[in-house]
Amino acid sequence: MSIPKALKALEAFQGDSLTMSLASIESSIIGSGSAELRSFCQERLIDSSFMESALLVKKVAGQINVVIHAAGILCSLPHILEPEEEVLYVSLGAGNTGKKFDLETNLRIAEYKFIDWRGGSEAIRQNSLFKDFFYLAEYETKKRKYIYVVGTSMPLRFLNGGRALASVLDRYATILNCLREKYGTDVATVRDYYQLKKNEVEIVDVSPYVGRVA
Repeated sequence: MSIPKALKALEAFQGDSLTMSLASIESSIIGSGSAELRSFCQERLIDSSFMESALLVKKVAGQINVVIHAAGILCSLPHILEPEEEVLYVSLGAGNTGKKFDLETNLRIAEYKFIDWRGGSEAIRQNSLFKDFFYLAEYETKKRKYIYVVGTSMPLRFLNGGRALASVLDRYATILNCLREKYGTDVATVRDYYQLKKNEVEIVDVSPYVGRVA
């Protein structure tokens, strides 16, 4: 079954509102027996093929973060690269791909974070951002270093904030130990480290090129 056909089947089932459609179905089948339910499902095309449609869309949707990551990088590259700049490698797959960074050119290294920061409790996102910032900041190179984000307000608020590094790095013991060995107890919060390294890694907004990411 093709994805367009699967999406069309789900769209027909959902109608203008899935909640309203489900409520209508619930009321329609009250008092129905086996024969009536069989007829109802046949008329609405609710069968094994419909289930295959739903499962196919679910499978594709499970990879949507990878699609966003890849498309976001590709959309941004024509805008951020300088005239004489060339891509040496790019990591389009989200997560651990074996490459040091998401992007390396002859002029820069960079990481991408396609997150729509909403405020509130975002510890996991913050931890991931700090990890990327740390690896870029500590990497020895003469190339410029960037983290590309969707809006800089929330990332910069976090990087200038007072979260304890022990909290941010509770799952990254190697990084925490490295920080303690290299900088001692004077660097105890995110802000402490960011103030040391903020001139080495630039936080750049790519939303003009990729739009907002939910």
